[in-house]
Amino acid sequence: MARRLCIVLLFAAAVLGSAQAQEYPTRPITLIVPFPPGGSTSVVARIVAERLSATLGQQIIVDNRGGAGGTIAARAFVGAPPDGYTLFLGYTGTIAIAPSMYPNAGFDPRKDFAPIGRIGSAPAVLVVHPSFPVRSTAELIALAKEKPGFVNFGSAGVGSLTHIAAELFASMAGVKLMHIPYKGSGPVLSDLLGGHIPMSFTPIPVAHGPVAAGMLRALAVTSAKRTALLPEVPTVAETGLAGYEAVLRYGLLAPKGTPRPIVERLNKELRAALQSEEVLKRLASEGVEPLPSTPEEYAADIDQEEAKWSAIVKAAGIKGE
Repeated sequence: MARRLCIVLLFAAAVLGSAQAQEYPTRPITLIVPFPPGGSTSVVARIVAERLSATLGQQIIVDNRGGAGGTIAARAFVGAPPDGYTLFLGYTGTIAIAPSMYPNAGFDPRKDFAPIGRIGSAPAVLVVHPSFPVRSTAELIALAKEKPGFVNFGSAGVGSLTHIAAELFASMAGVKLMHIPYKGSGPVLSDLLGGHIPMSFTPIPVAHGPVAAGMLRALAVTSAKRTALLPEVPTVAETGLAGYEAVLRYGLLAPKGTPRPIVERLNKELRAALQSEEVLKRLASEGVEPLPSTPEEYAADIDQEEAKWSAIVKAAGIKGE
């Protein structure tokens, strides 16, 4: 009797979930972005939101909530109803780095989200001021080994990818670099152009113009393969640190417990969006390479990214501000 009741309940849940997916969405959807407006993360969110609004037939409202590496937004999101009307822009800094930096992050990236799918990845570029006496990563490593702690680098802030990318580089190269944190990529670029700091791992859209104008020298990109925005610049792995990769990954998440049919509907629309010429063009301008995936592939990606970056954070002793 108990077994028969269980089967009936499961069947009823499946029917209800299917009906919800067919009706969904019937009202506007909120997409929480864990950073303030204006940055690349917010731009990527708006590109995706605009396309999904058109295909889903309901407006997707972008809600920017910055602070504490994105943990404030993530904590708020974890408590959202699992009905598909509150979504979250997954981002490497928040999902894979922040949980290890903040002792009380308030969420578990492996347990508290229902992955919908990846959006794409965006590398940084290692750039130096023209006056800095290195023209390759090999020369940079040699200088850093010759003068431990002499080479400074600027980042967009403690725990940002521009910080962690440098820590990974230093760890793999066996050198010590001195970190100078800033509040965003803009101030870093300003001091870099002024020659106040010698180098930085900088988002490609930020560095592209100065590199093209000869105001900065690009040594390597942090992706596993070369990027279309700087095709002549080798990867860090190509220049001697085999296996090096440090990229931002973006994805779409729902609260844990969101009905599977709704997750599948959103995944389908997201994958279709990443085949749109308009979306691809706009993402490319932000240095983002599309990485469409299934929910399961994105879940595995989150797991791998969190394991990778938490090890770097712990080894470098990085703590949230």
